Amino acid sequence: MSQMKTNKKFKWALDFNPKNKTSTAELPSPPGYSQSANANYTESSKDNDSNLLLIKKLWDVALGPLKQVPMNLFIMYMAGNSISIFPIMMVGMLIVRPVKALFATQSTFKMVEGTQAVGQKFVYFIGNIVNILLALYKCQSMGLLPTHSSDWLAFEEPQTRVEYVGGGMSLV
Repeated sequence: MSQMKTNKKFKWALDFNPKNKTSTAELPSPPGYSQSANANYTESSKDNDSNLLLIKKLWDVALGPLKQVPMNLFIMYMAGNSISIFPIMMVGMLIVRPVKALFATQSTFKMVEGTQAVGQKFVYFIGNIVNILLALYKCQSMGLLPTHSSDWLAFEEPQTRVEYVGGGMSLV
């Protein structure tokens, strides 16, 4: 009786024994599979894929400084216009990071070759210049840049304020 139970097949049971199965060469190819497409994928296409990946990665590096501009704008907003240690440190870092990046451009793009190398370096350079200009604008809005002649000439009178504003009302 127990032998009869083991020989009996259930409709949900699967037999994975290969005794009466067809060989894998006789099985049809799955839908969408093409033997010729697989044969065309050679070493040259692998090299081409790696070159495309390298170019994409280098463009990501080149666009990095331009992607930092929105974050730098947010940092400038959060730092405020008061002259204290925190805003001055923020502005200092906004200037120092792009300047260091400009001096390290050659080492950043040491593996760049080809037709897009000049464009990638140019975009990287422009992105860092934009970040430096943002930092200089922040310095000017904080009053740290000498923009008036009285800032560097002793005999010039400093600028006088025409009005003072406090609490939303003009205090002339």
